[in-house]
Amino acid sequence: MTTAVAAPFRFFALQVVRTRRLGPSLVRVTFGGPDLAAFHSLGRDQSLSLFLPHPGQPEPVVPIELGDQWWQGWRELPDDVRAVMRSYTLRALRRDPDEIDIDFVLHTPAGPASQWASRAVAGHRVLLLGPALADNRAIRFRPPQDTDLVVVWGDETALPAVSAVLESLPPGMRARVWLEVHDAGDIQDLATEADAEVTWLVQDAGGAESPRGQAGGVRGASTPMALGALRAARLPPAAHPYVWIAGESSCVKELRRHFVGERGVDRRRVTFVGYWRRGLSEEQLREQGE
Repeated sequence: MTTAVAAPFRFFALQVVRTRRLGPSLVRVTFGGPDLAAFHSLGRDQSLSLFLPHPGQPEPVVPIELGDQWWQGWRELPDDVRAVMRSYTLRALRRDPDEIDIDFVLHTPAGPASQWASRAVAGHRVLLLGPALADNRAIRFRPPQDTDLVVVWGDETALPAVSAVLESLPPGMRARVWLEVHDAGDIQDLATEADAEVTWLVQDAGGAESPRGQAGGVRGASTPMALGALRAARLPPAAHPYVWIAGESSCVKELRRHFVGERGVDRRRVTFVGYWRRGLSEEQLREQGE
């Protein structure tokens, strides 16, 4: 059973179709199901809420029969019963058959979602709260029409969004992109028709310089690495640049200050999204936001 929440979003009952390892820290899970016929999105950095079962549960427990009151009902369920909720970015949507891809970052030690993704097999069931209208408020990447340069930074949690953003750029659009990943094996070939220059920053867990990276560091987005790389970068001249930054919250805020304060980019042309915060779970972040 599915139910409307608040247009343009609704619940979708899905199941795993297949999985594929993309690198040491990344796994792609493909989902399908009849409900996806009503799923619509323009892509780019489309945000989704994924509900996962606890070990031993056949499916995630979410009281969707409560309609718009599902959230309160979900919060009141016991911790070991209510579904694990995590935010993700849509990587791809396909038709005939209807399928979506979501990329997961695998952590050590593994959290509930990372653990689920590492063990996912065809047939496993999930619930997704996602868009029923293609253009919706959960898409943040919106460069103004006069944009003549797109500047992007993202850590490994933002890699799916950055990949989709690059695919969406028109032919010839100038783009300068920085992507920070934990392992050189997570580097991917990114498709785009834009005039894009992509720089990979690779963190080495041992602290040594990675052979394919610009710097070493510890797991998780590194503000010094990101800020140093961007400060050293020579951006092509542009009258109307647009900046999109996503990843660890404190790093994202520091980079926004760099672009607005040090490079003089109009703050209205800088989109910044904190996908996670160092030292806090998504449950703790959600509680702080209430």
